[in-house]
Amino acid sequence: MSHITFLLVMVIVTALAFDFTNGFHDTANAMATSIATGALPPRVAVLVSAVLNVVGAFLSTAVARTISGGIVNDGLITLGMIFAGLVGAILWNLLTWLVGLPSSSSHALIGGLVGAVWVGAGLKAVNFAEVFEKIIIPAFAAPVVAGIAALLATHLVHRLSGRAHEKSLDQGFRFGQIGSASMVSLAHGTNDAQKTMGVITLSLISTGALPTGAGPPIWVVLTAGLAIGLGTYLGGWRIIRTLGRGLTDIRSPQGFTAETASATVILTSAHLGFALSTTQVCSGSIIGAGLGRRRAEVRWSTARRMAVAWLITLPAAGLIGGGASALVVNGGTAGTVAVAVAAVAAAAVIYLLSRRSPVTADNVNDASTVTVNPQPAPAGS
Repeated sequence: MSHITFLLVMVIVTALAFDFTNGFHDTANAMATSIATGALPPRVAVLVSAVLNVVGAFLSTAVARTISGGIVNDGLITLGMIFAGLVGAILWNLLTWLVGLPSSSSHALIGGLVGAVWVGAGLKAVNFAEVFEKIIIPAFAAPVVAGIAALLATHLVHRLSGRAHEKSLDQGFRFGQIGSASMVSLAHGTNDAQKTMGVITLSLISTGALPTGAGPPIWVVLTAGLAIGLGTYLGGWRIIRTLGRGLTDIRSPQGFTAETASATVILTSAHLGFALSTTQVCSGSIIGAGLGRRRAEVRWSTARRMAVAWLITLPAAGLIGGGASALVVNGGTAGTVAVAVAAVAAAAVIYLLSRRSPVTADNVNDASTVTVNPQPAPAGS
């Protein structure tokens, strides 16, 4: 109990808040295509996804160990730096959610931590080789692999079922989508919930509450799983609309192949300990599935916006985390309080802006094309 301090509690709460934003930010990864094709009603889809995210959190801790003992030197960091990094990740998640862009929560977290630790403890505190091997290379490779797999699978499905009645084909694959979307949800919990487990474990190691190299305790696994599950249940409807309606016109066979390809890549990466962006994988799969069906339109303008968001997420979250870290490290308790107050105020402003054009379970499928901006939607949209 001597290791438990107010700042440690604050860091744990902030980490779970990030986990919550990760849940509603990434709900679209698992359920956007199933909602778009009508395979599952929106509210049922997010409930199924939430439950399976919690279950998935218990399947592996390999990614958690990468975060807690891989990308930064746990002997040189402080709780204040971890807190600053989490603030950077949360604010970037909220900003991209506001404009409906499916950016990477994983890269937001890693960018925030790297930026905060770099500013607070110097270059020697960041293991750049590990970041490159476990983060950067998979960031470029995984969506390409998933996209190619979904493209080939979609092409094969349409070749094999070319003479089937379109209505019967869609109906059959809608049932298949229930299983494939569930697998993506399970995979998401296995991969993404572990990142918060890793941050909390890193915090406990930095205070001496756990030995160096320790894995996450069971209470950390449970709370991280529940936080991401709750966020998932509330539904990130803006991003669900972008992935489900904004990239391509999804039919059930495409939804099934995209989800299957995504689940395979995510589960494989979780087993290998790669802190993969599930958003990038699922987006790549959806684009691949769109390219795999003849006469299907891929909206490259939306894809380009998403690609830009992917590229700037690490440095943008790093800048926010680094700025927060400078205030915390140099300002002590006063600096930490100032960062916390500023973060809460910024989050409140973002939420109020989102209320100008709300996207809910009732209107998530209304738009056949998506304009990614925070402006109010026209009346009746």
